[in-house]
Amino acid sequence: MRLNRYLAAAGLGSRRSCDQLISSGAVVINGTRIENLATQVKEDDDVRVNGRRIHTATPVTLILHKPRGFVVTRSDERGRRTVYDLVPPEYSTLFHVGRLDKESEGLLLMTNDGTLAQRLTHPSHTIEKEYEVTLDKTFDPVHQEKLLKGFHIEGGRAKFERLRILAPKVIQVTLRQGLKRQIRLMLYEMGYEVERLRRTRIGGLTDYRLPPGACRRLTEKESALLVAKAATKSPRPKPAVHERPKPARRG
Repeated sequence: MRLNRYLAAAGLGSRRSCDQLISSGAVVINGTRIENLATQVKEDDDVRVNGRRIHTATPVTLILHKPRGFVVTRSDERGRRTVYDLVPPEYSTLFHVGRLDKESEGLLLMTNDGTLAQRLTHPSHTIEKEYEVTLDKTFDPVHQEKLLKGFHIEGGRAKFERLRILAPKVIQVTLRQGLKRQIRLMLYEMGYEVERLRRTRIGGLTDYRLPPGACRRLTEKESALLVAKAATKSPRPKPAVHERPKPARRG
C-alpha cells in the first residue's frame, strides 16, 4: 500500500496532508526516515510518525448510493458537495475506490483496506461494473457491434464487455475498464447524449434497496465475495502466432 494511503487509513488525515507529513520527515519506517512520497508499506513494517507507532484501523468497506450532483473527492476547491458529506463522521478517513463523475449516480465503494482498493482498481484485476444508461434518443442496434469491438477515445482504447437493450432509450452496459468518462465518450462518438447514468453492480454486489445518499457496511459474505473477485486476475491475451505459409505443391 502506498504510504500516504496507509497513513490516511490510520486516521492521520487526507492523503494530501499525509504527503506533507512524509515530506517534513516525520515518518520513519523500520528505523529509516522516509521522505519519498512513492514509498510502499508492507504488512509487517514498523511505521512511526513523530515517534508514535501507527496501526491501520480494522478493515471497513462501505457501499454508498451516490446521488447525482456530488463529486467523488475528499474536498473540493469550488465548494461543491462531496460524497464525504454523505457518510457518518467516523468514516471520513475512508478512501473511495474508483470514481463516478458529478452527473453520474449509483454504487460506490469506500474503504480503508488499501490492498482491496488496489486490487479493485488495478488493470490486471478485471472487476465487472454494470450501468444503466438513459439516452437522448432511441438506441440503434446497428451500433452495438462497434461498441463491443471497441475504438479509441480520449484516454485509450475503450470497449463495452456487454450491452443489452432494456427499452428504446435505455441500455445496460457492462465494463471491465475504468477510463475517464468512458461510457459518455463512447456513446457520444456514436451520436448519443447520456441523460442518466447509474452504476447498478460492482463485481457481484448489487443493492437496489439502498436509497440515494445512503450507505452501509458490507456484510462478511459480501466482503468475502468482493475479495474473491478482486483476487482473480484477468488472463493475458495470447500473442498472435504468425505461421509461415506452406509451400505450394508441384504437379
